[in-house]
Amino acid sequence: MEAFATYLEGIHNPQHRARTEEVLTWVAKKYPILEPKIAWNQPMFTDHGTYIIGFSVSKHHLAVAPEKAGMNHVADAIAQAGYEHTKELVRIKWEDPIEFSLLEKMIEFNIWDKADCKTLWRK
Repeated sequence: MEAFATYLEGIHNPQHRARTEEVLTWVAKKYPILEPKIAWNQPMFTDHGTYIIGFSVSKHHLAVAPEKAGMNHVADAIAQAGYEHTKELVRIKWEDPIEFSLLEKMIEFNIWDKADCKTLWRK
């Protein structure tokens, strides 16, 4: 996870750092085709130059951003998981369990839906 080493070092709370590293490592191992990178000071994964999923850290939660189409695709699963969310991101409180199956649905939908996408973001 060399691409995220500096970012992770900047997370001062050791529990938040470990949790973030766990999620980023899971994505990297589960989806080795995805390219890990830092953009806009946030860790993200891309596929053939198009955005698949991104993450950010705040005091109270880890935010997961799969773009609006990815959010819409898994809206019911987000509600079932009980996560707070907006139109663009899911907030996973540090004390809440991580629903990796939900992350998997987001990522796999975006890989499939953006297979022919030639831009970073959907148009």
